[in-house]
Amino acid sequence: MTTRMIILNGGSSSGKSGIVRCLQAVLPDLWLTFGCDSFVEALPAKTQGSDGGITFAADGGVSVGADFMRLQAAWTEGVVAMARAGARIVIDDVFLGGAASQRRWRGHLGDLDVLWVGVRCESAVAAGREIARGDRARGMAAAQADLVHEGVRYDLEVDTTHSESLLCARTIAAHVG
Repeated sequence: MTTRMIILNGGSSSGKSGIVRCLQAVLPDLWLTFGCDSFVEALPAKTQGSDGGITFAADGGVSVGADFMRLQAAWTEGVVAMARAGARIVIDDVFLGGAASQRRWRGHLGDLDVLWVGVRCESAVAAGREIARGDRARGMAAAQADLVHEGVRYDLEVDTTHSESLLCARTIAAHVG
């Protein structure tokens, strides 16, 4: 089978976005990329901080409601439809629900060939990146570092604590069929 999608899961500031950019450069075919950040940016402003939408707590916690989940399901189905239509897709996601988030994806994927990649980073290193970025609530990286991996099964894991994005991307690319 030919890999149609690569799904990267890791906490905030773990290095997923850098890996995605490098993957697009090192993979021989053209790959589109979508992620939870682009999905959140596409949400109507009124979903920010609402019970049904998405809320970012001062301590870095994230909670989502029914409206968010409904729109996320539609978005996921659309991304999967692009893969079924022939596009190769890299997903940059944060599985806030751990294994339940992976099951949600699997429910949409059907028989598509997917490479599941865990992106790990030591909590302290991710927290330092979070501060340097300046666009995230402090504490988000530490809160998500382990939580997003609970119960998730991967084909491959990379660790950005001491490895550059390009090396991680090359490791992933070597597993793409």
